Amino acid sequence: MWFKVLIALNILLIIVSLASGLFFLSKDSSEKTRVVKSLTVRVVLSVSLILLLIIGYYTGAIQPNAVM
Repeated sequence: MWFKVLIALNILLIIVSLASGLFFLSKDSSEKTRVVKSLTVRVVLSVSLILLLIIGYYTGAIQPNAVM
């Protein structure tokens, strides 16, 4: 169960990073590096999410649905 919570937390952090990037892009015109930093954080979080999903699948912590 803790593994699913970790995945959900990672998705939530990705959404927060996306919102902050949108805010910096639309409102902050003084310093452009904040948008790049927000994008970098989002990419790192997305890669970590993919790695968590792969590790969870191979360890058996998460299982795909058997929909036919």
